[in-house]
Amino acid sequence: MTKLYVRPVGITYGAAGTAAVAAGAALPLAGGPCAFALAALIEGVPGKTKTKIFAAQALAASGEPGLKSLLERITAKRAPFAGLPLDRPVLMGIVNVTPDSFSDGGLYDTAEAAIAHAAELAGAGAAIVDIGGESTRPGSDAVEVREEAARVIPVIKGVAGLPAIISVDTRKASVARAAAEAGAKILNDVSALTYDARTGQVAAETDMSVVLMHAQGEPKTMQDNPRYDDVVLEVFDYLEDRITAARQAGVAPSRIAADPGLGFGKTLAHNLALLEHTSLFHGLGVPLLIGASRKRFIEGLAGGAEPRSREPGSHAAAIAAASQGAQILRVHDVAGTSQALEVWRASVFGTEN
Repeated sequence: MTKLYVRPVGITYGAAGTAAVAAGAALPLAGGPCAFALAALIEGVPGKTKTKIFAAQALAASGEPGLKSLLERITAKRAPFAGLPLDRPVLMGIVNVTPDSFSDGGLYDTAEAAIAHAAELAGAGAAIVDIGGESTRPGSDAVEVREEAARVIPVIKGVAGLPAIISVDTRKASVARAAAEAGAKILNDVSALTYDARTGQVAAETDMSVVLMHAQGEPKTMQDNPRYDDVVLEVFDYLEDRITAARQAGVAPSRIAADPGLGFGKTLAHNLALLEHTSLFHGLGVPLLIGASRKRFIEGLAGGAEPRSREPGSHAAAIAAASQGAQILRVHDVAGTSQALEVWRASVFGTEN
């Protein structure tokens, strides 16, 4: 069935964006502070589409119901996520309580080390601290539920006093419930509630906010030979379906965010296409989370055999996402990303913003 997608382009910022919206020359992107003057209208099905560029206001004047609904989702102001306002990029700092994560496995695999690292990230400006006890790097094996809970629950309890929202990175309902009881407010599920059928119910019952991520296949084999007819549109369709599933499970729309899943069953070309088309995902009508930090595609572009050596590329990817209105950025280097974003914001919004 033919479907419509809209990718905002011609994005402007600050006073120029505000003036363009007021003059009827642009539309707000997710309620601002970015605006878009042009839009690519994509029509068709993944692998067989046609694209035309229109003035954003010209699309808004269309009487086509499906297009009107899509533009309403793209332009609507996002509600706070887990209580956090989204008028500027929110940083989610990563705490891997694991021996085998691709970037820092083993560095924080004791509760004491993980708690100290979480405090460091919060002090550097992380509004969210994401705590995970199961590596989902390419080639990794699943972790037994009790082991995963034993890794993350003491850490979640230990960071209760931090000035940051606590997120649990898990695919398992029982771990999510225990994490919520320990104080976690966000469930970050790389399987988008598909690995364990009970996770949606747990999120609804505990009032957790949920990040739904796209992944093709299981971590063990997802990078063996990922294939798509059109990675951008297929990921969009998948996330749209999972948002519907989360709502049907009882999760309020205002408590849902979406993540295209860079590096999860994607080649270098797939990852770049998703970054390039980040703005299209505002059509989901929910906050967007982008997690590019230290991922292998950066090495494929510009070198960096060791994950920690990919920080400059990680900062660039964060800015690329923020420049298209992404609201949440999941990163290892909170201090460095914060500095990079501050310079970028000052250059496009001015120093008063």
